[in-house]
Amino acid sequence: MRLFSTLLLVSAAVTATALAQGVTSPFTVAESGRSYATLGDAIRAIGNGRGTVLVAPGSYAQCAVQQGGDVTIRAQKPGTAILDGVACEQKAALVLRGRSSTIDGLIFQNLRVPDGNGAGIRLESGNLTVANSLFRNSEEGILTGDAPGNAISIDRSTFRHLGRCDRDLACAHGIYAGRYGSLSVTRSRFDQGDGGHYLKTRTPRVTITDNSFDDSGGRLTNYMIDLSNGASGTISGNEMVQGRDKDNYSAFITVAPEGREQDSTNLSIANNSASFVPGLQRNSSFVANFTDDAVKIGPNRLASGIKVTDRR
Repeated sequence: MRLFSTLLLVSAAVTATALAQGVTSPFTVAESGRSYATLGDAIRAIGNGRGTVLVAPGSYAQCAVQQGGDVTIRAQKPGTAILDGVACEQKAALVLRGRSSTIDGLIFQNLRVPDGNGAGIRLESGNLTVANSLFRNSEEGILTGDAPGNAISIDRSTFRHLGRCDRDLACAHGIYAGRYGSLSVTRSRFDQGDGGHYLKTRTPRVTITDNSFDDSGGRLTNYMIDLSNGASGTISGNEMVQGRDKDNYSAFITVAPEGREQDSTNLSIANNSASFVPGLQRNSSFVANFTDDAVKIGPNRLASGIKVTDRR
């Protein structure tokens, strides 16, 4: 699958931790050429305008809040800039509430907060584009609020060792998108989940294509894709492998398990593959539909024991 060649850049970052290289002002606003000691200062310098922050290679115990504008945060060399273990507002390494935000080539890791939703990115408003980035060893990768007029796009990124369902708190997930207008997740990888769903969304429109959901190293995980309130759009070209250690192995994909808010008759699920880890035999459903909407389920490659769909 061509997915894996697109992930080589991110995977290379996993094999060697980026170390700070003595750069005293590692955050440069490209348009002005000015450099800053903290990411927060660089973003504040852009303010309500438009600009790009270039991040030098290094591991930074920093977080930042975007209050406005159109901001791009890009690693000078993809996979070498790490935001490590510090959450602003007890939310995330990046709290985004501008008009638009683009994140390119960054690593987010070790994010934990008291309410169990420590994320690499907390998106509160505006459009979001994420590319070639890695989210790992945290409670959540990306968590969003509600913004029906805005869109989220994620491409060529990896979500690893994320999610949790412990401490008597609501579960966290690899990606949890709220009531945004649309969500696109393409050519990305989800693996080694630590609880919750790999991808959970309440958006009315989805494009989820050419991704890998590898649950073989997961523990106490749930669904691969949870369309919490139903959705239209496309789920295609995805490879899904269900592991042994599941909290809920009854389905790979769910449609409106938390109540139907959107019509799912224009949802197409086709040309995906679903299987179990080698040696595992059990029964599961590929699509669990909690509505009477006639979801369009085309040809998919399903292993023995996986029923195409069931009504719940």
